[in-house]
This record gives sequence, structure tokens and C-alpha cells, in this order.
Amino acid sequence: MGKTGQSLYFVKALIGVHEIVYNITMKLTGLITIFSSLIVAGFASAAERFEMYNGVRPLGMGNASVAAVNDETALIVNPAGLGKLRNFFGTIFDPELDLGSVALNTYRAKSFSNPVSISQVLPAVALTPGDYFYARTQLFPSFVAKNFGIGLLVKNEIASVADSATSASLYYRDEMALLLGYNFRFWDGRIKLGFTGKMISRTEVNESALDPSGAIDMDSLAAAGYAKHGLGIGGDAGLILTAPWSNLPTLALVARDIGNTSFDKSYYSRMSTPQKPDRATQDIDAGFSFQVIHKSNIRSLWAFDYHGILTAKDEEDKNKLYHFGVEVNFGDVFFLRTGYNQRYVTAGFELASERFQFQLATYGEEVGTAANPKEDRRNVAKFTFRF
Repeated sequence: MGKTGQSLYFVKALIGVHEIVYNITMKLTGLITIFSSLIVAGFASAAERFEMYNGVRPLGMGNASVAAVNDETALIVNPAGLGKLRNFFGTIFDPELDLGSVALNTYRAKSFSNPVSISQVLPAVALTPGDYFYARTQLFPSFVAKNFGIGLLVKNEIASVADSATSASLYYRDEMALLLGYNFRFWDGRIKLGFTGKMISRTEVNESALDPSGAIDMDSLAAAGYAKHGLGIGGDAGLILTAPWSNLPTLALVARDIGNTSFDKSYYSRMSTPQKPDRATQDIDAGFSFQVIHKSNIRSLWAFDYHGILTAKDEEDKNKLYHFGVEVNFGDVFFLRTGYNQRYVTAGFELASERFQFQLATYGEEVGTAANPKEDRRNVAKFTFRF
């Protein structure tokens, strides 16, 4: 199946779910806005922070996951988390769809069929200047066992806002990443040290002014020098320290793109263009978590993250670096989540069984300017089949 067909396959499978999430979110928005205003500490800078991976579970928990991750996403979030796994399992099919409120409204108006297609999104965005459009589709088939994992991330992400009918900014990323991770356990697992090697094929467009009425197919963008493509090989390293107490207080660090990841390789190319994506700068995220056992089948997980230790000096709005979340687990079957992401409240829930997972989350992302902060309320859904 081609890239476009693959995206459409699970976009249509999940769009009905997003209709439900949207209706629920609209009812909660008033309460969320009131609560958010109480915890605002400053104004925002002008750019959204894009990360290689965002998952529905951490997004429901305010995007706090460095010390809390305990599933296959440890390959990307923190490879030391592979040491938390008790058994092996494989994720066969796990489509994930993330839509901002503008993107969902545009889809509901039937302005396009594929929310991550540049040629469909830009003309739709040009009709409503000033509205921030965001959409992401994602697949992560994988196999993980205690201390080991391998996975393939397939992601398409787009963000755009129009200044006028003939000028729109565009951030677009299409990538496939092969990840191989291993973890070492010391002192009965109280110390975990993990590593992930990754090979990333990335196509990227990051322009402040494109004409939506012009030639905006990928070949034309590449010929004009807007679209960049390349292969990068890099690595992450993670450390988790867990105290031997009942609440399992945990401190975690993860170093991403050690030594910087440059996309200067041309083999296994999916696109012909001399322009290469910007390198991924080395950075460090930190996290802390602990759990509370309320009853034999009810427990809660509390997590706090600080993202971007090495690049914090370049971020005007420090609120974008703080993440806090809580997860309440009812018998490993039903989960409720809430949190704080970039001064905005998040929420989510999950229904899980041995073979299936169904997850929903709503969260806010800062997309405004220093003088005019603005929340983009987003809804994300994921269905997983695993063995």
C-alpha cells in the first residue's frame, strides 16, 4: 500500500471516533479554559515545539512520560523503560490520529479527505486566515520484550496558518524510523540503562510563506527547494533510577540525538532532492514519577517532566518545557488520565484487554505569540491490536 493510501486507510477508520471526542471536548472547553487561566505563569513565544514522537497515553497525562513509560513506546520515549516490561508482546496494528479543532471542523465541512496532504490542506487553510491547522497520523508496529525492542515509526504531521489567501506558513514532516533498543539492569532493576539506535528517513517542509494557489505538490516543492529529504542515523540513551520503596519514586533522564543527528545520507532515498532536513539537535529530557496504591486493584501514577534541558536557553516561554500528569489504573483494564501541558489541561482514558487497546485524549498546545497566547485544542485517538 502506498504512503497516501496507508494514511487514508486509518484516517477514515478513526474519524468517527474523533467526532465523539470533539463533542465531549466542546462541553469541557469552558471548564478547561477557566482552570488553565489559574495556572498561567507568563506569555508564550511564537513557535510550536515539535517533537519526534507524541503518543496518546502521555498526551492525556500532560505529555509527561520520561519516567512513566512502560510499554513499546519506550523505544522512542526512554529506552531504559524497556527494563520495566514483564513479558514480550508485539503491536501488529496501532493507527493513531491527532486533529486540532480547526482541522476537525475543516474535515467535518468536507473540505478534504486526507488531513495530512499538503495539496489538500493549504487551499482549505487559505479560506480562513488566522486559523491554526494541525493534524498527525501515526503507526508504530513493534516487538518488545524485557530489555529489548524493535519498531518502525511511520508518521505524517502538518501544521499551517494562512496570513491571506495567497500566503500561508507550513510545517510538514513525513518520516519512517527504524528503531532498535536494548536495556541493561543493575541492582535488581533499580538502575536501568537503555540505548536506542535509529535510522530515520525524513521529508520536511518548513516555510513561512507559501502560495496555496501555486504548485504545492511534493515534486514542485522539492524542485523549488522547499521540500527537504534525507536519511539520518542517530542514537538515544536513557537512565532510570528507582528507589526500593513502596511508592517506587523514580528519577529518569534521556539524552536524545546524541552528538546531533544529521540527515545527510542519500541511500534508501524515498525522494530526489539535494536539500537536506535540518539536523536534530542533541537534547536532554528529565522526569520524575511515583505511584500510590489505593486498593488492591486501584493505583495511581504521578509524573512530572522537564523537556529540553540543553535547549532551554533558546526557549522564551519556559512554560512549554513543563509537563505534569496523573493516571489512575483500575485493574489494568480501565485508565483515567489528566495533566498539564504548556499551561493547558489535558485528559484521557483507555480501555485495555490482552489483545486490544482503545485510547482517547484531549490536550492543549501553545501556538500563539508572546503578545497573544493561543491554545490549539487537539483530540487524539488510537486503536491497538497486539499479541
